[in-house]
Amino acid sequence: MFKILLVEDNLPFRQLLKENLYNQFTSINVEEAGDGTEAMRSIGISCPDLIFMDIRLPGENGLEVARKIKSQCPDIKIIILTSYDLPEYRETAKRYGADYFATKGSTSWAEIATLIKSISKEIKKPL
Repeated sequence: MFKILLVEDNLPFRQLLKENLYNQFTSINVEEAGDGTEAMRSIGISCPDLIFMDIRLPGENGLEVARKIKSQCPDIKIIILTSYDLPEYRETAKRYGADYFATKGSTSWAEIATLIKSISKEIKKPL
C-alpha cells in the first residue's frame, strides 16, 4: 500500500489535505505529524513512500527535518508544500533533499494528484 506522511502544523489544512487524498486515492495510507519530532518518530517506525512537508513547523523547520529524513530513508520522496514561494526556500529545499516544491496558494488539487500518480509510477508502487 502506498503510504503518505503529512507533516503540517496547521490542523485544518492537514485534515483537508488528508480528506482530499483519500477522496482521490482509495488504496493509500495517510499518516499525520504536527511537527518534526512527530515526523521523525513516524519514519522511525516505517518509512513512507511520500512526505508532504511544510517549511514552517514548531521547533525545527521542515527543511532541516527533510534533510534528516533523507539521511535515514533516502528513497522517500519529499514534497515541500508551503505558503512561502521564495527562491531561497526552493534552493534550500533542493539542497536538503526535497524532490518537489509546491505552493499552497497556487498548486491545485489536480496538480497534486498528478504529481502523486507520477511518483507512484516512478517508484513502481501502485495507488
